[in-house]
Amino acid sequence: MDKNVNKCEQCQELSTLLQGQLDFARAELTSLPGWQQLQLYLLNADFPQGQLTAEQMQAVLNYPAYWAFCWASGQVLARFLRDQAGWVRQKRVLDFGSGSGVAGIAAALAGAGEVVACDLDPHALRATAINARLNGVCVAVRTDYEDCDGEFDIILVADVLYDRENLPWLDRFLQRATTVLVADSRVRDFNYAGYRKLGEWQSTTLPDLDEFHEFGNVSIYLGGEEPGAT
Repeated sequence: MDKNVNKCEQCQELSTLLQGQLDFARAELTSLPGWQQLQLYLLNADFPQGQLTAEQMQAVLNYPAYWAFCWASGQVLARFLRDQAGWVRQKRVLDFGSGSGVAGIAAALAGAGEVVACDLDPHALRATAINARLNGVCVAVRTDYEDCDGEFDIILVADVLYDRENLPWLDRFLQRATTVLVADSRVRDFNYAGYRKLGEWQSTTLPDLDEFHEFGNVSIYLGGEEPGAT
């Protein structure tokens, strides 16, 4: 099959998923700022956010298509792995709460030995699989954390701490992986045992949601050991 035809079919498949809630939404090919070679199918940038009816807004709230956005934290984590590939090279990697799949795809492009992505949303898993194929890498998908067999060298976590009820997961990650990388822009008083801040980077969500500027300030935290540390 012609690769361009296949891309059109995959883009249309994701557009159809979006249109189940918003009939004028569509998926479009988007390049990651600062890493143009990494491309994702995301919500169209000209989506009329300020013109939604009350019914349409309720549909968005009922079905938040997180996978149709590349959130600021996911982008920062992806570029971190590109620039410091040694964190994942030849490692077994889990992308937790994968969304669009950007972190797992970045790990695969950086030379990970195996990448598994898990997300509770089956549409997110489909988007992850399609986006991985778009970038020429293999990412296995699982519907549940418990379905991910075995131990991992490193677990990647981006944009999942917006709900404080997710914080206990940080302990679970350390029980299953030697290294955990958490990218987050929502928690300002992050102080969790076993984790330390590596640094802070600036980014924005794709497509642009016109969020508060502070949500573009992304911190990466290390849990466990840095690869190669003695």
